[in-house]
Amino acid sequence: MLTRRRFKQTRTLNERLADEAARCREEARALAPGRRRERLLRQARQDETAMQIETWLRSPGLRAPT
Repeated sequence: MLTRRRFKQTRTLNERLADEAARCREEARALAPGRRRERLLRQARQDETAMQIETWLRSPGLRAPT
């Protein structure tokens, strides 16, 4: 039977997403306008949106639908 390799995350999801968004924006800043730059900027926006969603999901005011 195959076993999954598991490891404990040392940083929170928001920290990892923020680092990835910053890395993408920094890399995009160094590139000339084009597909690669637009792809990096899109990924940075998606990471930031994921951070907002994750924060919303963990908010104490969120309740399960009834």
